[in-house]
Amino acid sequence: MVMIVGTVREIKNHEYRVGLTPESVHELTAHGHRVLVESGAGEGIGAHDGLYARAGAEIVDDPAGIFATAEMIVKVKEPQPEERALLRPGQILYTYLHLAPDPDQARELMASGAIGIAYETVTDAHGGLPLLKPMSQVAGRMAIQAGATALEKAHGGRGVLLGGVPGVLPAKVAVIGGGVVGFNAAQMAAGLGADVTILDRSPEVLERLGIHFEARAKTRFSNRANLAECVAEADLVIGAVLIPGAAAPKLVSADMLKTMKKGAVLVDVAIDQGGCFETSHPTTHDDPTYIVEGIVHYCVANMPGAVARTSTYALNNVTLPHALRIADLGWNEALRADPHLLAGLNVWNGQITYRAVAEALGLPYIPAEQAIG
Repeated sequence: MVMIVGTVREIKNHEYRVGLTPESVHELTAHGHRVLVESGAGEGIGAHDGLYARAGAEIVDDPAGIFATAEMIVKVKEPQPEERALLRPGQILYTYLHLAPDPDQARELMASGAIGIAYETVTDAHGGLPLLKPMSQVAGRMAIQAGATALEKAHGGRGVLLGGVPGVLPAKVAVIGGGVVGFNAAQMAAGLGADVTILDRSPEVLERLGIHFEARAKTRFSNRANLAECVAEADLVIGAVLIPGAAAPKLVSADMLKTMKKGAVLVDVAIDQGGCFETSHPTTHDDPTYIVEGIVHYCVANMPGAVARTSTYALNNVTLPHALRIADLGWNEALRADPHLLAGLNVWNGQITYRAVAEALGLPYIPAEQAIG
C-alpha cells in the first residue's frame, strides 16, 4: 500500500526538532510512500527544504494543507490547539502525546476521531520504552547542564560550582529515580566531580547503579525519610521519576522546600507528565526558571528541543522503523502484528485506549486490543 505521510514545523515555544529527517524521508519514499514536509520544518536541525526535496519529499507551504492531505502525521511534540483543530477522523497521529496531565488535549484528540499513537508508551521485549529512551538520555544529561547554570548566582542560585575546586567541596546532587533519565543525569554530574546520590525504590536498580558507579556516586533506597534528608542537603535535585503513561507522583512537597538551602535548584525532568515536585509548573526555554521559597525551579517541558539536531536524529533512529511499518501495513495491521507498538495506542475512535491515561483523567477506558478487532 501507498500512504501519504506528513510532517510539519513544530510550533511549541523554542521547539526546533522535527518529526522526520531528510534521511527518514528517503527511507519512506524508497518504500513507495508519498511524503509531505512543511517548508522550513527542518531549519532547526540545519536541514533546508532542498535536502528534503532531494530525499523525495514534496514541500508544502501551508501546514493546513498537510493536515488535510496526509494519512499519517509524524511529529515530535504533542499537537498544539491550532493543530488539534486540523486533525480528522481516522488520521494517524504519531508523536509524543503525554496525555495524563493534559485533559484539554485528550478531549480534543478524542473529539477529532484521530488515531493517537504515543511514542512514550511504545514498549520493547525487555519492558523498556525505546521511543522515550533517547530523549530521556538527552534530558538527563541536559538536566545537569541546566541545573549547573541555575546554580549560578546571576540566575538566582547559591553560587556553587558543581565540581568544586581544590580545597572547596563540590555541590551535592540528589537524583530521584534511577531509570534512564536518572542514570544519565548521575553520569554527567559525577563526571563533573559533584557529590552524587541516586534514590530509587528498586533494589535491583540500586544494585546495578552501585556496580556501575562504584565510588563515583552513592545510592539510597527512596523512602520518605531518606528522600527528605537528601533533598534538605542537596544543592541540586533532579526529578527523574516516570510511571509509563501516567501522571508523575509528587515526591517533593511544598513543605520540603522550607528545609532546603536558599538558592538550591530543582530540575523537574518529569514535567511532561505533570512533574514530580508539588511546586512544579511547566516553563519554556524563553523563561525557564522561577523561584518558590527561595528555591530555583527549572521545569522546561521540552528540554531536548534546545539540542535539536542531536535529539532529532536520536529520535528518528527509533521512531522510523515503526513509522515504516505503519505506512507499509496500515495502522491496524501494524499494531496487530506488534504488541509493543500496540502499547503506543492511546486514542482511537474517540476513546482512550491506555489504562494509565484513562485513570489519570477519570475517563472511560477500552483495551487497545478492541481497536484492532
